[in-house]
Amino acid sequence: MADDIQASGPARAALSARELERFERCVLPHLDAAWNLARHMLRDAHEAEDAVQEAMLRACRHFGGLRGVDGRPWLMAIVRNTCLTQLRRRRPAGQAVEFDEEAHTPETAAGPELELARVRASDSVREALAALAIEFREVIVLRELEGLSYREIATVIDAPIGTVMSRLSRARHQLACALRGETAGREAAEHGGDAS
Repeated sequence: MADDIQASGPARAALSARELERFERCVLPHLDAAWNLARHMLRDAHEAEDAVQEAMLRACRHFGGLRGVDGRPWLMAIVRNTCLTQLRRRRPAGQAVEFDEEAHTPETAAGPELELARVRASDSVREALAALAIEFREVIVLRELEGLSYREIATVIDAPIGTVMSRLSRARHQLACALRGETAGREAAEHGGDAS
């Protein structure tokens, strides 16, 4: 992905040679992470490419606002905001995605069966991740897939570290439930609301 997007056109012309060199050093190494975040937030590879390109244009225009040398949280925040803008345009606020899947992965499979089980498990994780609400999906992607620290995630989503920790905890719980084929209401219905 990083090879596909470069600072170009009017945005590149707006950067001096020194700024362009700094931009390439501080921001460009994080393009794959930016695309990964956009892909998971938007759930569409083509829309993710568009979002990352838009984010890169914004990054070029506002590069003077980057302080320090670690452009990763800064770029991820721009990508996140770009994706959220696209999502707001695409669907009404509060629209949730229903998730209803039973994950079946044989533990004793061998050979081709084991490979098929791995593919199914990977698909199940991808689908469970895609079914999470956006605020949970983004923190899981930033922490578990991109390896950002809690502090970096807090910078990206513009929230306190406690909020990051809470969202990660809830997101992990929801993922675990989804992968076990559970839904929040099913457990309560099975137990009839009693704490036996």
